[in-house]
Amino acid sequence: MNVKSKEKKEDSTFELVIEVGAEEFENALDKVYRKSRGKIAVPGFRKGKAPRKVIEGMYGSGVFYEEAVDALYPDALAQAVEQEKLDMVAYPKVDVLEVGKNGFAFKAVVTVKPEASIGDYKGLTAEKEEPSVTDEDVENELKPFIQRATRLVAVDREAKVGDTVVIDFEGFDDGKAFEGGKGENYPLELGSNSFIPGFEDALVGSKAGDEKDLDITFPEDYGAKELAGKAVVFKVKVHEVKESEVPEVDDEFAKDVSEFETLVDFKKDLEEKLMTRRKDQAERTYVDTITEKLIALTDVKIPDAMVDYRAEQILNEYVNRITSQGISIESFMQMTGENPDMLKKEAHAAAEKQIQSELALDAVVAAEKFEITEEEMDDEYAKLAERYKLTEEQAKSTIHADDIKLTLSRRKALELVKASAKKSKPKKASAAKAEGADDAEKKEKPKKRTTRKKAEPKTEE
Repeated sequence: MNVKSKEKKEDSTFELVIEVGAEEFENALDKVYRKSRGKIAVPGFRKGKAPRKVIEGMYGSGVFYEEAVDALYPDALAQAVEQEKLDMVAYPKVDVLEVGKNGFAFKAVVTVKPEASIGDYKGLTAEKEEPSVTDEDVENELKPFIQRATRLVAVDREAKVGDTVVIDFEGFDDGKAFEGGKGENYPLELGSNSFIPGFEDALVGSKAGDEKDLDITFPEDYGAKELAGKAVVFKVKVHEVKESEVPEVDDEFAKDVSEFETLVDFKKDLEEKLMTRRKDQAERTYVDTITEKLIALTDVKIPDAMVDYRAEQILNEYVNRITSQGISIESFMQMTGENPDMLKKEAHAAAEKQIQSELALDAVVAAEKFEITEEEMDDEYAKLAERYKLTEEQAKSTIHADDIKLTLSRRKALELVKASAKKSKPKKASAAKAEGADDAEKKEKPKKRTTRKKAEPKTEE
């Protein structure tokens, strides 16, 4: 492999012309021949026994060229990129320029990580919420446990809102049963609005053993077009009326639904866990705000190819996560109401945000000239090995050292920016509203025109 030329182009790209010599190309041609000869029929020879020269004589000297080039150029390109110290961030565009018995040459347009510069990133101001947990919050945390422990008990009385009725039902349109309108021993909570409007209301006051005909009209915007806006009749038989029996929330309840002996200890644990979640969320929001400010301070032009490549990676990972759960991506889109274009758009937006954040942090790393020590590398490998149930040797062979250094450098950059940042409390809703009104009033006043250049915005802004 030889890099014949290297030329810097626009949009963070380099054009490389790479040559692969005769000896290397000949070895590749021979491998292709040996792999393919069993599939090629040549008169006078048993399949797989025809000499290479005979095959080339029949089909042309270049019969094996394409496969040989395809086999060689990826490694040749990788060696060239490493030799020229290019940080490739997207799929390259490759064109074969010439090919013959003396080897081949190809042109590769390589997109590299763009250079970024950053403004004053120290002393940024960002809001950070100080989370709190009230008694009401703890009671809300209890509700799911209470709901799971609540039992339905049959009662001998008329059904009321909140009760569950166990019913058989079948819907008829002009005397004919329609598809999807039938159910047996169906538990329906009255007031849940899980059935079409009017159905549940018509069953309030019914008792076990009642049989009713319900005159119901489907909504105009109903999903099944053949039923939208139609007046139908549902024949219903009520088997049971059940009410919810809510458990007594006491120490016995706590023992039943948790690992704690007392309700006080159970509530304390719920409070601590909720506080941890809220602190974590406040920290994530704070970091997001800091990152947004860093992005705003970063001067960089991100190549489209870089975003497209990252978006494809994100989308592939997303699809793999869905399909690994035994759900096809088609079924998932049907359930969520999404389509391929929507998924691609979301992946593209996520890719752009990721890249902006990384380039901003990389600019801080460059400015600070961070260096990662061997001890820091070993510590990180040990953590990764523990997380993924690997030995440290396996972790080192799986995860490239450059990727670890990059991760640790960015982590240091973010910690430095956070350490120098000034935290402010979030504005109260009323104050923010008043401030917004003041801003609106200012916007309404006519401004003087001036030819003077606007001052550069302050870092905090």
